[in-house]
Amino acid sequence: MRYLILPLLLAACAAYPPAPEPVPSPPAAEPGACGAAERQRLVGAPVTALERELILGPVRIIRPGDVVTMDFRPDRINFEIDAMERIARVYCG
Repeated sequence: MRYLILPLLLAACAAYPPAPEPVPSPPAAEPGACGAAERQRLVGAPVTALERELILGPVRIIRPGDVVTMDFRPDRINFEIDAMERIARVYCG
């Protein structure tokens, strides 16, 4: 029993590594950086309405159940599609 006391005391004195630095929050996107404001008229329209849109730059279409990364890109326009195949939301990121 007394052989266990010394390792326990030494373990209690061990130095802990420093806490990691917090991750900085993404920069705020400038309004209109991706063109989402001009496409708010598409909310409620069927997803086929996107076929008539000319969008220059990165685009992401998000359907129900899709796995989406949490990376933030202010120049990318996101179209969120609902279960009825209608555009539910348009936003930058």
